[in-house]
Amino acid sequence: MEASLAQQRASVQKQAQSIGTTLPWSAPIAAPPCDPIPQPELDKMIDEVSQKQGIEKNLVREVARQESGFRPCAVSSKGAEGLMQLMPATQVQLQVADPFDPKQSLEAGSKLLKTLLDRYHGDLSLALSAYNAGPGTVDKAGAVPDIPETKAYVLSILTRFLR
Repeated sequence: MEASLAQQRASVQKQAQSIGTTLPWSAPIAAPPCDPIPQPELDKMIDEVSQKQGIEKNLVREVARQESGFRPCAVSSKGAEGLMQLMPATQVQLQVADPFDPKQSLEAGSKLLKTLLDRYHGDLSLALSAYNAGPGTVDKAGAVPDIPETKAYVLSILTRFLR
């Protein structure tokens, strides 16, 4: 796993250099009307769900940070909800009763991440791309899709995760 992380870390550095400092970030979204989850509570939940799914807790943390800023009431302009920003169809698939319950959102989002990591044989870039743009889009592209939002999403998470 360490060799794979080192290889992906080098890939992220190369991607960052190739696009320079002007990342194609989408327009900032106003913060949701709720406070982020307190760190001790968040840490405990992330530890539990990451251990249950067998994935890195810092990966779960960085996806939650990117998706919602740790705000459980977040709703995207596309309809994704909760801490891990799950779309309604994904919520149904993963049996999420309350997408705004941080524990349920973390459990389902972690399960989805694990499924995507397995599907893409541990390739973090592809798994994160699929989390953002959907596995069909990633499968069709055969790589990180050429979507500025998705590229920025993957780069942002991997930059923090692989530090």
